[in-house]
Amino acid sequence: MSLRTTRSHMIRAVMEGVAYNTRWLMGGVESFIGRPFEGLRFIGGGASSELWCQIFADVLNRPIDRVADPLSANVRGAAFVAAVGLGKLNVEDIPSRVPIEKRYMPNLSHQPIYDELFKAFLEIQKNSEAMCNRLNK
Repeated sequence: MSLRTTRSHMIRAVMEGVAYNTRWLMGGVESFIGRPFEGLRFIGGGASSELWCQIFADVLNRPIDRVADPLSANVRGAAFVAAVGLGKLNVEDIPSRVPIEKRYMPNLSHQPIYDELFKAFLEIQKNSEAMCNRLNK
């Protein structure tokens, strides 16, 4: 940060930080399930941001699908769970019933930059672990 850092810079830093943390968590999940995610679907308020969807696609190097009406995704999800529980729907049928509003593809020219910054993210995370443990006591 410097005196030239703007509000926009700070907001983008938060967005990228959330995306880096998701990339870190996604690595563990992919190891656990034994395969990579082909892409992710975005829901909720964050999915309303074109910029955040593109940042996630770039940082994760995966397509990001923004579902139609992302703010209602939780309600639709609850309805799907109920329909499966009542035997009215198979889990396998759910993805085809979720309309996609827009797909964001990773910008490959950004990949080397985000990969390098992700290495720095992991290093910062590792180096701050002892401090976080101390503060959590």
